Amino acid sequence: MYTKLMASLALGLSLLVGLGIQFAAAEDPKPQTLFTNVNIFDGTSDALAEGMNVLVEGNLIKKISKGDIDKRDDATVIDGGGRTLMPGLIDNHVHLMLPGPTLPAMEANSTWEDLAIHGTAQAEMYLMQGFTTVRDAGGANAGLQRAIDSGKIVGPRLYPSGAFLGGRGGHSDFANFTAPLGTESNFSRLNMAQEVDGEDAVLKAARNNFRMGASQLKVMQSGGVVSAFDPWQMEGRTVPEIEAAVEIADQYGTYVMAHSYKKDSILRALNAGVKSIEHGFSYDCEVGELMKEKGAYITTNLTAFAPGLFDIPAVRDVPASLRKAKSATAAFSGYVDNMKKCPVKRGHHTDCVGKISACAKQIAYEKYLNGDFFGNHAALVSMTSTGGEIAAMSGEFMNPYPEGKLGVIEEGAYADVIVVDGNPLEDLSVIGTSEKWFDAPEPPDSPETIRIIMKDGKIYKNTLAAM
Repeated sequence: MYTKLMASLALGLSLLVGLGIQFAAAEDPKPQTLFTNVNIFDGTSDALAEGMNVLVEGNLIKKISKGDIDKRDDATVIDGGGRTLMPGLIDNHVHLMLPGPTLPAMEANSTWEDLAIHGTAQAEMYLMQGFTTVRDAGGANAGLQRAIDSGKIVGPRLYPSGAFLGGRGGHSDFANFTAPLGTESNFSRLNMAQEVDGEDAVLKAARNNFRMGASQLKVMQSGGVVSAFDPWQMEGRTVPEIEAAVEIADQYGTYVMAHSYKKDSILRALNAGVKSIEHGFSYDCEVGELMKEKGAYITTNLTAFAPGLFDIPAVRDVPASLRKAKSATAAFSGYVDNMKKCPVKRGHHTDCVGKISACAKQIAYEKYLNGDFFGNHAALVSMTSTGGEIAAMSGEFMNPYPEGKLGVIEEGAYADVIVVDGNPLEDLSVIGTSEKWFDAPEPPDSPETIRIIMKDGKIYKNTLAAM
């Protein structure tokens, strides 16, 4: 009896296995898209590879060839017509969840619905401006990322940092002026900013950020301009506090990014183990040497060097912020020359807080400044392959997109691509730049010269005919 029962079970299992194999074989193959007759900027090279074909299968780039590429009969074929196929753009410093116009207004008058709706609209705007990946530098947890990745809303790949980590009276203290010590704020309730003083508080908040889906940590080291209580020159974190954040990030296999203005702050952060310097306006060649030694990156909002800086509402409408902005601008005048003299790996950085249309204008202007200051090739590398390297620093476990590389056109990389009119190495305007900022006309929903936007193998914009 036992032998017959075991034989029956074995037969049943073999049938199930056989059916499973048949079901697997019957699954629909991954969709294919073949781009023909395109010139490729691969994210690193200083010249285009001309007359190329690119096959996308599923969400990855399957094949790149100058010759014909075999495809299935059901593949979508898009003739690039000699246009440039390049990696989707990457912005390493955004704040999708911060609607502005000032920090006090967001603290006092914004509900979670206001913030979520703004984040949804902001995410779609970034994607349609050609950004297929963004790193949120404080304010966003994993909820927005999950909504994008599940297809509920439209947006780029998102690397969230969770709550800003800073001290009382520092650049992440958004509480009302009269808030007593230890009082919960709107931003702390939503884990958008946490007041953390001392190593133990940093350890707890850092762990909580990862629990909330952060892919890296953001510490507010220096003071800032658009914040109420902190001079930009202040040292807002002790070395043990920075090291505490780095220790937790190391345990998760990822890294810390630090809001750092002064040279001393930058050096302190790098020596404490920080891998990504944000803003870094006091950059010089000594900083560059240490960055190379530590394997670190820098991302800088170049609009900080533009005259229009003083017209930002969060600066213009707050006397203390306007005073700080003027002081900071005078102190940081050597950044561009120093970066040209001693270049390091630099990511693209917009750092817009405010209305969707205002941020679209700032994005176009930031793209323009990147090329105007450093040349088209360096600007494009910062917006593509360097951004992908920064994303990859989140490591094997905390990287939400571990299957392929970002910011490059390579076989096996993610199929995050844009197709643009013309050659961006010669004319950066084809990726949607503007020489004006606040006085620019209302920007289009998406630059006309960006003809195709594909993220994760899915086309979100196509103004070219498909065959």
